[in-house]
Amino acid sequence: MQGWFARAFVAALLVLVGASFASATVLVPPGNRSVEQPGVPGASTKRTKSGGTTFEAKYRKVYALLKNDKKLRSKIVKTAGQYGIDPMHIVGAIVGEHTYNVDAYDRLQTYYVKAAAYLNADLSFQYDGEDVDDFVKRPQFADCMQSDSYGLWACRERVWDKSFRGKNVDGKAFPDNRFAAVFFQPYYAGQTFGLGQMSPLTALQMSDLVHRVSGLPRLDAAKPNQVYETIMDPDITLSYVAATLKTSINAYREIAGFDISQNPGITATLYNIGNPDARAAALKRENDQRAADGEAPRYPEENYYGWLVNEKLPELQALF
Repeated sequence: MQGWFARAFVAALLVLVGASFASATVLVPPGNRSVEQPGVPGASTKRTKSGGTTFEAKYRKVYALLKNDKKLRSKIVKTAGQYGIDPMHIVGAIVGEHTYNVDAYDRLQTYYVKAAAYLNADLSFQYDGEDVDDFVKRPQFADCMQSDSYGLWACRERVWDKSFRGKNVDGKAFPDNRFAAVFFQPYYAGQTFGLGQMSPLTALQMSDLVHRVSGLPRLDAAKPNQVYETIMDPDITLSYVAATLKTSINAYREIAGFDISQNPGITATLYNIGNPDARAAALKRENDQRAADGEAPRYPEENYYGWLVNEKLPELQALF
């Protein structure tokens, strides 16, 4: 009988915890939830080996860029302040991308040179001869009438996944690939670029927020050179990196009930995998079900990329 009462008490306590969780924002504490680093995708490992380097060497290279460039650190701090986030969120995104995606350049000046090169390049956002600007005028996108750039392009991305991805529409076959990969990489040499390794689609999503906070011109998908210059120019792209991170923090607070603002590993994870709104909504659904079943909520978790950021955080914080 005592055992039954004990089990009943624990079940009731878990229900109360779930109810409390559902009504308040829960702080995600700093640090990693996983003792060991989650597995790194094979593509990242293969790319790094083919370059004759290692993840540790790539990390050391981007760390050196941050350490040796006081102006860059100042730009990061200033931009983070404008968006109301800890600078370590921006640092984490940069470090993660250059450790697991591409090597950092030795000097910031190289990014400026690359940005200038895109000004006169012959670029277009298109697939099989159809510009994305024309593509999104198809009737399937009629319900995407959001006035904010984030909602607008997020809606268009959902429509792509639902109505076009891997399908034959109006006699035209579309690849089973992400919207950003199909329409937004004119050189087919990669999907992300610049100091923040940002995709053009993400930049277009963040355009209105960056315009409001930083006063930068809004981006236009019909002007791909402008988009690529924005991504490549460190003075501009940092605002887009910060806006992307701020959007993830807001999504998890407003949708899932978690405050991730003190865990750069979680925001770095979301910067890496994208779609924070959908992921926050999925986590909320899971935790609503867990509460109904008398189980404790599941917290956001870092992936291999965010794990590294949290692991290296003391060393990175020391630079600032």
